[in-house]
Amino acid sequence: MRLEAVVLPDLGTGPDEPIVVSHWFAARGDIVWEGDRLVEVVVGPATFDVAAPRTGRLRKTHVREDDRVVPGGLLGTLVVIDEEGPTTRWEAPS
Repeated sequence: MRLEAVVLPDLGTGPDEPIVVSHWFAARGDIVWEGDRLVEVVVGPATFDVAAPRTGRLRKTHVREDDRVVPGGLLGTLVVIDEEGPTTRWEAPS
């Protein structure tokens, strides 16, 4: 099992500007695909999405909605699905 940290990237904010977790798009145990929106943060009037760094299962969220975070801070942990795992998204029948 390989783990991948989900960290808040540098958003170019000032050191005194609070960054707040606004919304998790995935819950613990959900499978997310590399590049999917994983968590939304708010800085002043702007919102930013943090994408999943790898395809995997969200193992843990280390912060909750309304928590303050800092660039480089740990947001969550993914269990990486290796290259032999699923390679396509499942689409619900219409």
